[in-house]
Amino acid sequence: MKDKIDSSLLSKNIVREVPEEDRVQQTHYLEAVKAFSQLTYESIYVIDYEKMAFEYVSDNPLFLCGHSAAEVLNLGYQFYFQHVPEQDLKLLDQINEAGFDFFKNLPASDKRQYSITYDFHLVNKDGRKILINHKLTPLFLTSDGRMWKAICIVSISHHKNAGHVVIYKQGSEQKWELSLGTSIWHKSIKPQLTKREIEILRLHAQGLTINQIAEKIFVATDTVKYYRRRIFERFGVSNMVEALSYAVSSKQI
Repeated sequence: MKDKIDSSLLSKNIVREVPEEDRVQQTHYLEAVKAFSQLTYESIYVIDYEKMAFEYVSDNPLFLCGHSAAEVLNLGYQFYFQHVPEQDLKLLDQINEAGFDFFKNLPASDKRQYSITYDFHLVNKDGRKILINHKLTPLFLTSDGRMWKAICIVSISHHKNAGHVVIYKQGSEQKWELSLGTSIWHKSIKPQLTKREIEILRLHAQGLTINQIAEKIFVATDTVKYYRRRIFERFGVSNMVEALSYAVSSKQI
């Protein structure tokens, strides 16, 4: 099974050779990626599908699993096979298959507007397992619409298990969730919050307590609790940490 997973992960989006006219678009782009990595706590890396390798890995420690950034860069795809549990490798194989099938059928002019997010486990050198959230979006396409390079962002997941595979389109209220049982994408509309609910989410993100929020917006604490319950119901979560994570991922705050 492991050999099958390795082969599928490496073969679903192979870019055989990038024409010279396509290479012009990537001049000096890594300088911008490196600058961005200095401003975020999240780990960033770039996949080159022509070389089937990592082109850049930031030194933010979450993704490194105890390695240096240079070591992970050198490992490339082998990093997954060394630090992702067997069960989650099967999940990544399924996501890879379904994700690139979805991407292939998009209009070429729209492909850069889509991103995918999902959760899986990494195992550190010391054996500790951590659930991370992984986001991927195209950086460069070939002239025939294949994904040449992609940028990936890794952060702590606020879910309790792997999965939660969702595709978003920039500027759209639509989203597509992958059913892991059937590998079918289901389209839906992102839940919408009222201005008051967004305000309360932002105040929680600033670290304010329920009492402090109530005082700041001149309402009773029970009113704040009511809006919190509404937010949890709309997002399908059970606490404010999960609500904030969902709101950030779906670009609602």
